[in-house]
Amino acid sequence: MRWIYGLLVLAALVAAFRVAIGIRRARSRPRNDWDAQMVRNLRASGANAFTQYEVDFFFSMPDQAACAALIHTLEPEGFKMDARDMSASANASGFSVHATKRLQISVGAMQELSDRFNELAENLSGNYDGWNTDKSRT
Repeated sequence: MRWIYGLLVLAALVAAFRVAIGIRRARSRPRNDWDAQMVRNLRASGANAFTQYEVDFFFSMPDQAACAALIHTLEPEGFKMDARDMSASANASGFSVHATKRLQISVGAMQELSDRFNELAENLSGNYDGWNTDKSRT
């Protein structure tokens, strides 16, 4: 019976260690000031904080498999996706992926999306290139 308690204590210690590592990793990751600046610029141009805007997100993916995996991940979440093969261009290779979705824009929400998209793109050996919108895209 004591071995069960020992196993439970060990499991709790492992869980606590994983939580501590996750918190440390999240704190060490710098917040993206670019997102905050983009939202400030949007608000300064007269955008309403309570309006949903059509937002474009941009990715560069190394190959068709990574491109398909990204599209497969984001389309079920309501993103409209399109991709373009850049290998036809003389100075480029890979795929350019464009995702669009109507969102209410706030600094926190855009930073969370950027963090998530950076991680998603990295896992697929690609790059997240940021987002853009303007106040006329309601």
